[in-house]
Amino acid sequence: MTRPTEALGLAGALALTAALAVPLAAPLTLPSPASAADLPRRAAPPPAFTPVPVFTWTGFYAGVNAGAGFGGGGGTFTDATYGTVTPGSRDAAFVGGGQIGYNYQVTPGSGLVIGAEADIQGTTFGRPRSGLVGTTTFTDIGPSLDWFGTLRGRFGYAFDRFLVYGTGGFAYGGGSHPANASSSTGTLPGTFRTGWTAGGGVEYAITERLSARIEALYVSLDRNGGSGGLVYDTGTNAYYGLGKPKAEFGVVRAGLNYRFSTD
Repeated sequence: MTRPTEALGLAGALALTAALAVPLAAPLTLPSPASAADLPRRAAPPPAFTPVPVFTWTGFYAGVNAGAGFGGGGGTFTDATYGTVTPGSRDAAFVGGGQIGYNYQVTPGSGLVIGAEADIQGTTFGRPRSGLVGTTTFTDIGPSLDWFGTLRGRFGYAFDRFLVYGTGGFAYGGGSHPANASSSTGTLPGTFRTGWTAGGGVEYAITERLSARIEALYVSLDRNGGSGGLVYDTGTNAYYGLGKPKAEFGVVRAGLNYRFSTD
């Protein structure tokens, strides 16, 4: 019996072997899976946008201040009998107190700022203890200036955290009479007086709520009552001044403010 390979011959056997080898080798020649380096890169998401807060001066605030007052002497007044009276000098004094107010910034960041402020101040101006009637010394028993306050509007321009402003409005103040005023036979003037004030300042916001400032004011307080005359005391051979001269003085002070709200 003839074998299949013998019937096909040598050439047929080789062809058959080659045909059988192709499917067996096919699994070995399949393309290999792509490596991670060959895959397209995944783009990173863009960073989240966080808006930077814009600073604003808008809000209620309260604070404290301290400084100096200058030129509290108040000039002269004229007595109908004795002529020109020059009260004693009060050239400088300590001034300190507190303030409250509100600002509104029209355009946050940089822009117009409007507001209102009230303050109350203690002073060491006291009272001029002596003065002159012409060239004769007399004792002034008019009221002292121990305190004053203001009610003012404010108008300024902000350069981000830096504020430049002007201010002005109503001023008032008062004090007390000396102990020997009770023996006077004249009409004593009242201790309360009113007037006006104007000035300006600069302020810088240290944090979102805390700011520091420097401010200068001119204050003018009128006489408001009293005879403005003189009484001669025969027991002491001295003149006593009853006048309440106009008080005019300047104030330079530094302060700190805390804002309770920022919008």
